Amino acid sequence: MNTERKQLFITHFFDAPVDAVFQAWTDPEQLKHWYAPDGCSIEFNTIHVAVGGSYHSCITDPVHGKCWVKGTYLEVVPNRRLVFTMIMSDAAGNSVSSVEAGKGKDWPEHQTTTVTFESVDTRTRVSIYQTVSEEEAKKTGAYQGWVKMLGRLSSMLVESGRGVIEL
Repeated sequence: MNTERKQLFITHFFDAPVDAVFQAWTDPEQLKHWYAPDGCSIEFNTIHVAVGGSYHSCITDPVHGKCWVKGTYLEVVPNRRLVFTMIMSDAAGNSVSSVEAGKGKDWPEHQTTTVTFESVDTRTRVSIYQTVSEEEAKKTGAYQGWVKMLGRLSSMLVESGRGVIEL
């Protein structure tokens, strides 16, 4: 992959306090309701959100089937920052190449995702930086998936009452 390409960067504002947004990123029960593209579902074989902790998940797409991913949490700073790796895997947790997992030849074998959380008045700004080219993410639908997942999380927070801002 050409490392000169612009990497994926997305910023989203939530009408919710930072602690509620951070919890939605770290609680497996909440993650399963929003952390998958439209029409897909996610299951976690394992998830331990702590520095050195790991996860192993499967997104099931009705058209493309199962996509297994595993990773390690490199940084966990409550209400401030999450940094985790993403590696394609199989159901047993063995690493597989991106091509074996159904991705294109330009999809990186290893990604790092950094998510920052910032209180801005009564809202929360979340910024996502992922080590995949923006061009490749848009071509594969990963970029659009992030945008839709963040929208779903916004709705989930409001519907649960955690996103209602008291004036």
